[in-house]
Amino acid sequence: MFMRALGIIFSDLHTDTVDELTRYRTLASVPFGGRYRLVDFALSNMVNSGITRVGIIAKRNYQSLMDHIGSGKDWDLSRRNGGVTIFPPFGNHRSDSLYANRLEAIKGLMGFIAKANEEYVLMIDCDSVNVIDYHKVIQEHEERNADITVVYRKAEVTPDLHPHMSLTINEAGRVTAAALTSDSGTTANMSVNAWVIKRKLLYNLIDEALAHGASNFERDIILHNIPFLRICASEYEGPYLHISSLANYFANNMKLLNPEIRAQIFEQKNQAIYTKVRDSAPTKYGKDAVVERCYIADGCVIEGTVRNSILFRGVKIGKNTVVENSILMQDTITGEHVYLNCVIADKNVTIRDRRNLSGCETIPYYLGKNVMV
Repeated sequence: MFMRALGIIFSDLHTDTVDELTRYRTLASVPFGGRYRLVDFALSNMVNSGITRVGIIAKRNYQSLMDHIGSGKDWDLSRRNGGVTIFPPFGNHRSDSLYANRLEAIKGLMGFIAKANEEYVLMIDCDSVNVIDYHKVIQEHEERNADITVVYRKAEVTPDLHPHMSLTINEAGRVTAAALTSDSGTTANMSVNAWVIKRKLLYNLIDEALAHGASNFERDIILHNIPFLRICASEYEGPYLHISSLANYFANNMKLLNPEIRAQIFEQKNQAIYTKVRDSAPTKYGKDAVVERCYIADGCVIEGTVRNSILFRGVKIGKNTVVENSILMQDTITGEHVYLNCVIADKNVTIRDRRNLSGCETIPYYLGKNVMV
């Protein structure tokens, strides 16, 4: 399947909302669901939709992102023509500071956009887990002869959705009004921060906006041009797990323990989620191991009890240890006689014998990367 679209992924625009998890990594490389990173969902959706030229714009702490993406072969993006490119934040030779907003980030990619030969540009964020068919979105974009198409979903407005526009849409699917803020508790057509735009039009809009001192993509490009451009909306009705705080990162991971939600994300036809392959042995269960309602990756060794938890690759659970309602990331090790409840342990954490750590669902107990307790 060939798609006439160039993909752009913003890896770092919402990093500050999950400060604990992004202290040493970009938001795009935050681990999720046992073996994935948030960027995997954005990249996989593009690849499944036939988009084979993708630019990922980084900002800071993107070493782990580069290591994870590599040449792009795990997403079938290691190719002579197209493929995936990670762009550093200093894309403009006249710039000596990090970009502050989406407009400045796109400015650093103006050369990449100008040299591409695709007709459209698809721009998306990495702050959610979703399974969007962008092939369908671009088909709708062409059928409506739209200048810009915004992907949206019907959702209740909550405080954590503040970076997302709410849209007013007529019966023909055209956006007639938009707002950057909405009253909490109401139901609205909320943008999922995914846009399809004609490539040449995007170039001209960004060039003009920056010339006039614009600083906000949604306000100065989308809202400003509603009367002048044909801006349409494409509804997304599938799973959508928005990551905007440590609490909803914890809650959204735990949703994967529900088989229905897990199937909606990982078992959709022609919508596989790809990630970096790591050669690991199957998980080993000791003779006294007890495992109930868990999501466990390969390479783990479990000697104790694990309930209602998510274990990433290479986690080791000691004897007489109980882990409940917790998320243990890659290569976390627990000693013996440990009790964990509502804990998020980042990569390479060591929890020594007889430790008792407990948080709650709204305030999980977080252990940073490489910590020993």
